Amino acid sequence: MISGPEHTNKQACHEQRILPDADNKMLIRPTTSRRFSPLSLLPIGIIIICLLLRTVDASLGDRLPEFRECVEVCDRENCDPSNDPTPIPLHHRLLLWTCAQECDYTCQHIVTTRRLEAGQAVTQFHGKWPFVRVLGMQEPFSVLFSAGNFLAHQGGLARLRERVPPSYPLRRYYELFAYFGMASWVFSVVFHTRDFAATEQLDYFGAGASVLYGMYYALVRVARLDLPSPRRRALLRLWTVLCCALYAAHVAYLKLWRWDYTYNMAANLVVGMVHNLLWTYFSWKRWRETRQSWAIWPSMLVAWIMLVMSLELLDFPPLWGALDAHSLWHLGTIMPTVLWYNFMLKDSQDLAKTPKLKESTA
Repeated sequence: MISGPEHTNKQACHEQRILPDADNKMLIRPTTSRRFSPLSLLPIGIIIICLLLRTVDASLGDRLPEFRECVEVCDRENCDPSNDPTPIPLHHRLLLWTCAQECDYTCQHIVTTRRLEAGQAVTQFHGKWPFVRVLGMQEPFSVLFSAGNFLAHQGGLARLRERVPPSYPLRRYYELFAYFGMASWVFSVVFHTRDFAATEQLDYFGAGASVLYGMYYALVRVARLDLPSPRRRALLRLWTVLCCALYAAHVAYLKLWRWDYTYNMAANLVVGMVHNLLWTYFSWKRWRETRQSWAIWPSMLVAWIMLVMSLELLDFPPLWGALDAHSLWHLGTIMPTVLWYNFMLKDSQDLAKTPKLKESTA
């Protein structure tokens, strides 16, 4: 339990009225008397999940009496439709900010400022740090870096279409990889802009689809299921049906049965680890065949992703009220995405020099 001068804060909250200015920053107006091998990183991934769950469960800010008191006063003084409610700026209304949410946001920062002045630690509210909004966006750096990942996929797709001919059998898988990536990062931008149940679900389902497609494409490339032999075509159909069924079951469980954060993260971790192991095997096998340095890029890149994911272990109050460990994780995935498209281009060039297997190849 974090102790603090609760009586002082309660009294101050009763003696102040909370009003937004033109920029929707809250003013306090006085009133009279109102209130390296991905497999070796598996334990790290499990630890990350445990710590993330603990962080959400340990949120104290929204349970602090001074916070609840502040929200109650703000709502009474600013949100009563019969008592000249305080107007909300247009750009915030466009992002669906309500008066109650404005009060919640403002009181988070009032309580945080007072705690810092009293030498107390910053605490989370509703499972999140008290971020400073920018143009109404809740987590501005996560929005920015998610957009950076989207652009990395978009640029990679443009290069693929420019340099890989339409007749190349793996091109459609490359394009789908880009589409899934772009969709997932669009949902991430939307979610970090405004955190609603719907935007959270879109973010989770988009990320899950992207991770699952990464595993799907990995096996297609490693086992060359794109080749036109009868056996490979049968295996490709089976693999496609299996992955589609897994994703449908995943979404159905979360939507129709239970919205389970533990299960969702565990499912993505398992799929991600299978994906990483497939590419590690590919790198080892391809390097033995070619002795080319580019062949080990996939194993290095998936290890990089696991390392930047471990940034979540360094969870800390956001610098400048906006830059936190989660946003740094998003920043850390931009460069691997760019390099991954470089690998796909190099791999396609190398395969173009390799004679095609015959239809009867098993």
